[in-house]
Amino acid sequence: MNEETTRRLREAAEAHQPDRARILARVERGATGTVAPHRRRSIARSWPKAGLAGLAAAAILATGGLAVADIVRTPSPSHPPTAPAAPSPTAIPSPTPSARTTTAPAPSTAPSSSRPTPWAGTRVESGPLWSEGSVDPASSVYWAQNNLTLRASQQLTSLTVELRVAQTGGVRSTGAWRTLPSDDFTVTVQQVGGALVYRWVLKPGRTVPPGQHEFAGQYNHATGIRNATRDSYRVDARTSAGPSAVWGGFTTTR
Repeated sequence: MNEETTRRLREAAEAHQPDRARILARVERGATGTVAPHRRRSIARSWPKAGLAGLAAAAILATGGLAVADIVRTPSPSHPPTAPAAPSPTAIPSPTPSARTTTAPAPSTAPSSSRPTPWAGTRVESGPLWSEGSVDPASSVYWAQNNLTLRASQQLTSLTVELRVAQTGGVRSTGAWRTLPSDDFTVTVQQVGGALVYRWVLKPGRTVPPGQHEFAGQYNHATGIRNATRDSYRVDARTSAGPSAVWGGFTTTR
């Protein structure tokens, strides 16, 4: 069905006003037997046909009216429905630099030192101090101990002792000790600059009496006879006369 035919049917449907009263009257006449005089003789034979014809006419008119009304309601195919435009995505603003959270790295803390290290050369005696370093004769191919003997001819009001054990392979601390009271010292053991460093620091308000005192660092090492020529020690002390320091290495005694 072309567009012109559809338009005409639509106009005819809008202008059509069915005469419902006339149709009903015709149906009633068929039901009551009111017909023209010249057909009175055949009323018995004509009533079924008349009634059926009236009902068929009414059905045809009703069906045609519905069909025409459906055509009127159907939108013209020349203007297809337009799909709604998809909404454009909403842009999310990026945070400003001031809103970003930055985590500053934690400041690194290095152990404090009361003197520069490492040191060079040997000075085993100075003022009231005398010193000697040696590798303990009980050391083995797996384990060793470096001993420091310190003599003081005067009372010491401050004292710092360091033992350095070079990292020759597998060097790891197994302990440390001293002959002076342990509560009088702060002790640390750590790897520093390619060496295992033992450090004893006399606490404020404590003193060291005159005499001979021992400090020792114990450690494991790689299997074999270990070379201790790179090991060293240093002692810094103070007496009523002023500061003094001694340093040196460790000799092996067998």
